[in-house]
Amino acid sequence: MYIITHLHPSVSLASLVKDIKLATSQFIKTNDLLPAFSGWQNGYGAFTYDVSAKDNLIAYVKNQKEHHSKRNFREEYIQLLNDHGVAYDEKYLL
Repeated sequence: MYIITHLHPSVSLASLVKDIKLATSQFIKTNDLLPAFSGWQNGYGAFTYDVSAKDNLIAYVKNQKEHHSKRNFREEYIQLLNDHGVAYDEKYLL
């Protein structure tokens, strides 16, 4: 899942992600959208981009179905981590 947002400096990323996960979990369960849904995974990834890249980023997210037809989310995520020089441990990746 991708979310593009502007984050006010007074809001921590961790609290935003927590609130999104809680609200969407409740919505999914209340509306019985995904019967096998037991909750979101632990953790998350977040990347910052310059506001000048916003239009390209939005276009990329809109076309994620196409991107994932060429490589799955895990492969794409690892590529993002590598492209941004983020060290990671394979045991934390799905």
